[in-house]
Amino acid sequence: MSTLSFFGREVPVIYDVDCVVVGGGTGGAATAISALEENISTLVVEKTISLGGTQTNSLVSPMMPTHVKTQRINVLITERLNKENVKTNDGTTACSWFNVESLNYVLEQLITERGGSILYDANFIDCVKEHGKITHIIVNTCNGLAAISGKTFVDATADAVLSRSAGVEVVSGNKDGENQQISFRFEMGGIDIPELRTFILSQNETFCKIENPDFFEIAMVPGKGHVLEPYFREALANDDLQEDDLRYFQAFTQPGKPTVMSFNCPHIPGITKTTDPKLRSEAVVKGRQMIRRLAAFLPKYIPGFQNAFLLKEANQLGIRESYRIVGQYVLTEQDYVDRARFQDGIARGDWYIDVHSVTKESVNEAKFSRGEYYEIPYRSLITFEVENLVVVGRHISSTFLMQASLRIQPTVRDMGQAAGMACAYSIKNNMALNTLNGAHLKQQLQMVEEF
Repeated sequence: MSTLSFFGREVPVIYDVDCVVVGGGTGGAATAISALEENISTLVVEKTISLGGTQTNSLVSPMMPTHVKTQRINVLITERLNKENVKTNDGTTACSWFNVESLNYVLEQLITERGGSILYDANFIDCVKEHGKITHIIVNTCNGLAAISGKTFVDATADAVLSRSAGVEVVSGNKDGENQQISFRFEMGGIDIPELRTFILSQNETFCKIENPDFFEIAMVPGKGHVLEPYFREALANDDLQEDDLRYFQAFTQPGKPTVMSFNCPHIPGITKTTDPKLRSEAVVKGRQMIRRLAAFLPKYIPGFQNAFLLKEANQLGIRESYRIVGQYVLTEQDYVDRARFQDGIARGDWYIDVHSVTKESVNEAKFSRGEYYEIPYRSLITFEVENLVVVGRHISSTFLMQASLRIQPTVRDMGQAAGMACAYSIKNNMALNTLNGAHLKQQLQMVEEF
């Protein structure tokens, strides 16, 4: 086995592949599948033992809807979930529903069936860069430090960890440096969903419009007229809840889990810096306390929850935004307003500018009508500083507000489709990723996907 000298230590090189994907989350998994479909050797380096990132480890389900035609990898994942007897369509909304265990398994199978490799439980440490190119990354494994050699590298870390270590310029937060709010999701089991559904609908709730009885959603935002608010207020008066617990409440059923709901809450108060490791740890402690209060409140106050119990907490926080690279093109909210088109537009977005901001920052924009969209240029995925690096995920090159639209799962998966194809094109044509003409890539996507 070859070795690499790293700060005076000889580190074993355990992989040498065409494409190294750092981060097996929403974008990373899609990139890997795409690259493998282009017949290049691919490795996913994942710090946990579960693919899917925020989808699985942060319990972010269902997938928010898009009305644009998604690309092949997105469709492939949904089709495989359906084969796993997981209903992904509620018949009413454009959401794609899943449970996290099924999605994790499906992503793993789609990668390994195509000959891809996955290195779990491996934490990225640093990269080795020569003449503007990354040659190796260093990871910490159960056997200590190891090196991985590659021809192309994909930063799918969500926090731009690989990009920052390679010297790529980054920004974070809004104009005041404040990031979007953190969530800490959880699941409860033992819920009588039919009783809960009957109760909610009997109160003339207008929020949930899903007609299929296998799918259900509840929510409570103060001052929005939701029927659950009086129950939260009563619990607050009885000291069963605290004011922060009422900030935002939402829960979804889980396909294949008939008594389970996944909760898109609590929102952690007072944490304005998601890039601070101390504050992230503080958010975990605060969030866990809030989860326990909510899990005790629901059986006591809400019909259908009488026998419910806390099933599990997310394995990681729901971080909506942290670092963003400064790439060859910075996508802005004006591009959203203009429904921008680009010669190198490799993905489409139509989600609204969904800012969960501590300071309630927003933009005056009209939501898209069905069929309207903006394009994401390939230049927002590549950097000036590194030849063989492409970036996929919420941390591509954009403004704070624009990031709040492009970060949803179907859009990120489509970025991954393009990134995997770009890595293959780069290798087969001996061309740097950051000089590759994205117009060729867009044309290739149109040919393959009728995109």
